[in-house]
Formats: sequence, C-alpha cells, structure tokens
Amino acid sequence: MEKFTLEILFHIIGIGSASGLIYKDNNLFIIGDNSGFLYEYNIESKNLQRHEIIENATENITKSEKPDFEAITHFGENLYVFGSGSTVKRNNMVEINTLEKEIRTNDLTDLYSVMQSFGEIKPEDFNIEGAIYTGEEWYLFNRGNGKSAKNVLFTIQGKNLVNEFNILSNNYKLPKIKGVRSSFTDAVALDDKIYFLSTAEDTDSTYNDGEILGSFIGCIDTKTMKIDFTKKISDTHKFEGLTVYKNSSETIEFLLCEDNDTELLETRIYKLSLRK
Repeated sequence: MEKFTLEILFHIIGIGSASGLIYKDNNLFIIGDNSGFLYEYNIESKNLQRHEIIENATENITKSEKPDFEAITHFGENLYVFGSGSTVKRNNMVEINTLEKEIRTNDLTDLYSVMQSFGEIKPEDFNIEGAIYTGEEWYLFNRGNGKSAKNVLFTIQGKNLVNEFNILSNNYKLPKIKGVRSSFTDAVALDDKIYFLSTAEDTDSTYNDGEILGSFIGCIDTKTMKIDFTKKISDTHKFEGLTVYKNSSETIEFLLCEDNDTELLETRIYKLSLRK
C-alpha cells in the first residue's frame, strides 16, 4: 500500500485544536484538546452543534486546567472520549450516548497508573492520544513525545476500565524525520488491522509543543501486532484525528483532523485515500 492522495474536504468554523474525530451516520463527531465540548457536524446540512461534556464547558480552556481530550472512539451508539493522562487533571474518560446525549464520566486514574507501571512509562512521559474499542478489547496508544520516546500500544481486556481489567502492551519504534522520532497521535481499527497516525514534533515534553516536522500513516496487523507499513503523508501537518470514511475493494478513504496549536476556532478536515 504505497500510493495515496491527501486533500482538504471540509473547512469548519467554530472548532479549534481538533484532536480526534469519528465519522458516523453522515455526521462528524469532533473533540478539541482545548475544549470542553463534543462537536457534532452534519456533512449534508453543514450544521454544527456543541454538546457540553464537562461542567461549565468553554473553548480554549487554560492549558494548566484543561481536561486535554486527545482520543475518541466509538462502539454502537456510544462515543468514548479520553483525557491524555499527562497531568492529574487529565485522567477522565467521558462516555456519550449519541441518541440520547446522555453523559457519564469515569475517573481512569487507577487504570492510567497501572498502565504507566506495566509499560514502564514515567508519569511525565505518559500521554494517551489514540483509542479504539472493539466491543471486547480496548486499544490505547501512548504518544512517545516525552524524553523516553515510548510509543506503546496497550491492549486492555476486562469488564470495565475502572477496577476490573487486564493489560498487555507492545512497544514500537516509529520512523524519524530529521532525526526526530514520530509518535502515535491516533488510530482506528479496520479488517483485522489497526491504522495509525504518527507525527514528528521537535519536543521532548508531553506538555510543551514543538516544531512540526511531518506526519505518517501506518498499519499494525492485530494478529501479529507488528507494523505492516508506514508512509509519510505530510511535511508540515500535525494530524491528530483519524476515522474511516469509505472502504472499497481498491481504496480506503480516511478523514483526518489537524491540531493547529492555536486559539483560532476553525479546523480543516482532510481526506486521505490509500490504494490497497
């Protein structure tokens, strides 16, 4: 899988620092790492709705106070939004029913602590930026943009994520750009494969941003948990959201969102087409 095309598909005003998205029933559900809202964008009508997923939600929450929602996944009618865990204020997972818009918040402090211990990741290097739920297993992706550069895929099984779970982990060395190793920024499951994004950002901190050097698309075989391929798709973008748009016998089309690391409330949604 070598050939690809990348193009801007939508330009949405009202969303800033997009960090994850889900395509479902002709709607895009989008989160931003500065925001306390879940955004719902209807592709046909171009209507944008905001749903509060924290109390007193605002856009552009102060960095030291923000819940840092960096990962979103879904199963059935439920969406699951994860805080990055990079500070003690970023340990919540919010579950949203897309039909009833019912919201439930779970404190994942214990899970994140066990993941750090099991994956041998220091608290300052812990940074969850991707999530997948299959209905049976959770996959959570630690972005290795801390000093130890630990890109870890956690597989979590059990009745829940709060007090009854089992953990497996796999470490990955992702490709470099200009000597800077890229790190996981999102992922999605499709046909026994995990497709992931990684970005090379010139920083050794999970808290402070750095110069963006480019982004990759890659694929992991869920049977072997080995990387099938990686492909650089940009020299300038910090892609942080990935969802499947269309899947045919010849091509997979993904939608991607970009974190612009500013307070500007606009976002571009890109379409990435990969030839099988």
